[in-house]
Amino acid sequence: MSKDTDKSEEGGGAFASLFLKSRSVLVTGEINDKLANKVVTQLLALAEESDDPINMFISSPGGHVESGDMVHDMIKFITPKVRTIGSGWVASAGALIFIGAEKEDRYCLPNTRFLLHQPSGGIGGQVTDMQIQAEQIRIMRERFDNLFAAATGQTPEKISADTQRDFWLTTDEAVAYGLLDKVIERADQLG
Repeated sequence: MSKDTDKSEEGGGAFASLFLKSRSVLVTGEINDKLANKVVTQLLALAEESDDPINMFISSPGGHVESGDMVHDMIKFITPKVRTIGSGWVASAGALIFIGAEKEDRYCLPNTRFLLHQPSGGIGGQVTDMQIQAEQIRIMRERFDNLFAAATGQTPEKISADTQRDFWLTTDEAVAYGLLDKVIERADQLG
């Protein structure tokens, strides 16, 4: 593979530089440590550059929880306001990243769908190890319920009940639920 091909596949080169100058960050595809590292690096670089708002576009089926936590926490950590803009689908760990922004800074495009659900994971090994893993999943579930409750205005009990199974929301449902502030069609509608 040539160096030019490698750069374009990683989002490098002149296009990536121009994209970052627009103070925009993409979170697309599976949430994993590589994506989280890239996104957090971009957020830190943009925060160092100025306090102007950053637009984060999210279209993701979710993925690794702790990688989602890393991005979620960094959105809150840096000084510039981060506006999250959902497009396509915002699911699972992608939704966790989405709610890192303040409610008034959470937007989506008209055809976005949202998916919330309880954490899942494979458990294996010795019985005592499986008990430890099950307890960690329970703790994670409680943390999710509290994070999404704080972000939406729902109670942790309602979040827990709604996410017993996959909980899909249209844009209108996401607004009513408190997950989303505004559905937009154009960039000039960002606050």
